[in-house]
Amino acid sequence: MLDRLDIEDVISSYISLKRNGRTLKGLCPFHNEKTPSFTVYPDTRSFYCFGCGASGDVISFIMRMDNLDYVEAVKTCAERAGMTMPEDGYDDTLAKLRVRILNANREAARFYNSTLWSEDGRAGLEYFQKRHLPKNIINHFGLGYAPDSWQKLSDHLKALGFTEQELIHANLAKRSGKTGRIYDAFRNRVMFPVMDLRGNVIAFSGRVLDDSKPKYINTEDTPVYKKGNGVYALNFAKNTSSRQLILAEGQMDVIALHEFGFTNAIATLGTALTKEQANLIARYADELLICYDNDEAGKKATEKALNIFGQTGIKLKIINMSGGKDADEILRTYGRERFAAMLSASENDVEYRLDREKANYNILTDDGKVRFLSAAAAILASCTEVEKEIYSNRLSSVFGISKTSFDTQIKNESRKVKRQKAETRRKEERRELTSTFEDKNNPEKQNNLRATRAEEVLIASLMRNNDFYPKIKDEFSPDDFVTQFNRRIITVLIELIDGGFPTELSMFASEFTPDEMNSVARISFLSDSLANTLRECRDCIRVLKEEKEKISSSDSENMSDEDYLNAFLNLKKREENKNGSK
Repeated sequence: MLDRLDIEDVISSYISLKRNGRTLKGLCPFHNEKTPSFTVYPDTRSFYCFGCGASGDVISFIMRMDNLDYVEAVKTCAERAGMTMPEDGYDDTLAKLRVRILNANREAARFYNSTLWSEDGRAGLEYFQKRHLPKNIINHFGLGYAPDSWQKLSDHLKALGFTEQELIHANLAKRSGKTGRIYDAFRNRVMFPVMDLRGNVIAFSGRVLDDSKPKYINTEDTPVYKKGNGVYALNFAKNTSSRQLILAEGQMDVIALHEFGFTNAIATLGTALTKEQANLIARYADELLICYDNDEAGKKATEKALNIFGQTGIKLKIINMSGGKDADEILRTYGRERFAAMLSASENDVEYRLDREKANYNILTDDGKVRFLSAAAAILASCTEVEKEIYSNRLSSVFGISKTSFDTQIKNESRKVKRQKAETRRKEERRELTSTFEDKNNPEKQNNLRATRAEEVLIASLMRNNDFYPKIKDEFSPDDFVTQFNRRIITVLIELIDGGFPTELSMFASEFTPDEMNSVARISFLSDSLANTLRECRDCIRVLKEEKEKISSSDSENMSDEDYLNAFLNLKKREENKNGSK
């Protein structure tokens, strides 16, 4: 299957890649970075990030990007390759549960929407009508109402064949600690279904009809949804022709924007903006316009968003939300043309930061001017050279100061930024150096560096050169490995080679967790820097024998006489077998 999948095509559909010789590089989707360290190796159909250590093949990439388990990721790959994956032999318990939850969510969304148009949903419909939402918009977003009842949804879904445990897993219901009975998780709230990029309902957000607290209740983490990863209405917004998105603060803002024709609007869900959401948004936009609420909380949220999105490389603009507290109010008060003009007049992130900083000082005084220009120099210090030139010209002209002196101040601030970045790099290098000796997947590595190095080189060599194994298989066994983790890898590797299967990374994914696969992938990449010879493999085997014997000798001090004798006889027998095979 993987032979029919181009890893470059698959990963390019998620992030932007640029060719660099035989490899491709891009910004890592799994951590924030400005300098590309995510590398794709088409020859080995694998990827590795030198910044965070994420690695694997196309299957593990899709697992992480789309939050899928192994079987679902394989099925997704099979579909992309135009193949049907056989079902036999797979433990798809989690996959089946995910399907049941998605089906339950879909039926719950239908229930909430139908309730909204019934007598039971009058309160919810009146709320949406007060917010001036037409019927077509309500149905487009699948809006609904959770009745003021303890079990109506649960009874409805159980009648459709869903079990109580499935409803609890979906967070549609909860179990009472007192009675043991289940009850609906959402009651007397207008409901906003949350959809993934494929249009599946993965979660819900429920809002009260008055000012009581909490205003919103959101679906907790489930097998199909993880808080901090979802983006509201991205399933609609990604289909617009423009690579520009508008980031609003809440669902009602997004719905209003779509109603007025701004169908590229989105919002984050339930939590403050996360780097995972930022990375997801950056996959579908080259430019992002931020229009958070026009209050202090909204301004603080904008500052945070600038810092997080600043790591993605996406172009940022900030809309000046004058005339109302949010996008919904501005649109309904002044209309579409006013908001469109605000979009056109939006500031880039540098201008926004400068204006925000200027508001902190009385620039009518000399002291205020000095303090603002000092703060402005600090902002410009992190900008591109072109930006520095443009804003230095503008500010020195506006404030009537020498451009030369202002440029000098910017350079001084730039040196500070460089020193800070250098210190950050040193800390990262120290962390990477420490991680060389510390491996959370292989905790025994730190105390067995020589043996572990030999294990990893042998594994990498055999993964690259399967034909070596028949020539050396009588010279070692997995029992010669000192660390348990690497013993697991070599055991799976030998089984693959003996069975005539390919030894690509994907063949290991069913036996190791995604985190463990990072270590497996890292070991496999060692082959690029090795001699890849039989002699190198035999040197590793010799080291393993020596290290194993050291451990045995150390253990022998605490052995009984009988155990020591048996160990000695076994060692002698292995030596005789070794000599006899030569």
